[in-house]
Amino acid sequence: MPITDVSLDDGASLTHPDLVDLAGCRIGAGARVGPFVQIRPGSRVGPRCKVSSHSVLGPRVELGEGVFVGHGVVIGDADPGDDDARRPTRIGAGASLGSRATVLPGVTVGRGALVGAGAVVEADLPDFALAVGVPARVIGDARDRRGLPPHDPAGRLDEVAAG
Repeated sequence: MPITDVSLDDGASLTHPDLVDLAGCRIGAGARVGPFVQIRPGSRVGPRCKVSSHSVLGPRVELGEGVFVGHGVVIGDADPGDDDARRPTRIGAGASLGSRATVLPGVTVGRGALVGAGAVVEADLPDFALAVGVPARVIGDARDRRGLPPHDPAGRLDEVAAG
């Protein structure tokens, strides 16, 4: 599968470079991209992200630092003539998208948000939202973990949010 015009920052890795389709994108430092992943032009994968197998990042998708993308996730993949496709699709730092989730073009998922497996996100989600279902609806706060530490895979959400 082709890899064309791709920028790989230090420590970024493609677990199976012969089994990805990447074009015109940037992969941040320490990020990992699994097999059978497709990333379209203008997309950016932030530092320390994990993009699992069989996922698709459409054009102009931006993954913040430490984002986890489960298996078979589709983010912002749309017909280029679609008006919604003109806005970038953004996934905030530390967010996690469960397997087979879909995030429609132009949607923003807030930092630290958790999106359940199979959910379809068709509207913006706030920071730390816990969202599930089709269409996805917010059912809680990802920080409310009954005494567990906040979901912060990169260990830096406050620092990243400060700029």
